[in-house]
Amino acid sequence: MTTTILRMNPTLDQMHAHRSIRKYTSEAISDSDLGTAVEAAQQAATSANIQVYSVIRVTKTESLQKLVELTGGQEKVAQAGTFLVICGDMRRHRLLAEAASEQCTENLESFLLCVVDASLFAQNLALAVESLGWGTCFIGGLRNDLQAVGELLDLPKGVYPLFGLCIGRADESPWQRPRLPIDAVLFDDRYPDDAAMLGMMKAYDDDMAAYYEKRGASGRRWIGQMEQFFASPRRTGDRSYYESQGASLG
Repeated sequence: MTTTILRMNPTLDQMHAHRSIRKYTSEAISDSDLGTAVEAAQQAATSANIQVYSVIRVTKTESLQKLVELTGGQEKVAQAGTFLVICGDMRRHRLLAEAASEQCTENLESFLLCVVDASLFAQNLALAVESLGWGTCFIGGLRNDLQAVGELLDLPKGVYPLFGLCIGRADESPWQRPRLPIDAVLFDDRYPDDAAMLGMMKAYDDDMAAYYEKRGASGRRWIGQMEQFFASPRRTGDRSYYESQGASLG
């Protein structure tokens, strides 16, 4: 199903214009722009209208500097102008149940709902702020030490920090990074056989090698990166922290 995506409207143009920005000016997004973007982000789909997400804007300089440390030295967390923590949020539902003297039962499904809802909201939010002229970068390094993040933000039970989001004025113009070909992502009726999938990834690996070559990183390969990335378990403390916050992952 190899095809070329025709950009027929400003929404598609905006989506294709996305770049992860890692260098920013010090300008913070205005309250007006952030509020507008959050309201738009809230229009994302949410299972049964449960809306199990929230976002915390970190404004204190000392907290931002601590988050730089906790995210593995990512200076952009403090330099971007605005840093948000995207959370799954069962706290509201716990309070509703408590007020009604009812149970608020959580299991793996409820936690997945938090992750899905929060991710849909966050992607909408990133698209909205980018449409207003701001740059963004998601920060998975927030999960390097969730216990410390939770203590820093004084998070109550039922609130699960998932990832961060930098927002600011871009101080760089990065190249577009190639993505997997459509045939490696969109399938009709069944998943492709292993040989076909491996062939598509090899072709993509060649595209990425050319991209790295242009950026002065000759010899770098996507397949090698993926092999290294998944060679051992990552962030093994996530489960224990989320369970300490009240999540049930069984």
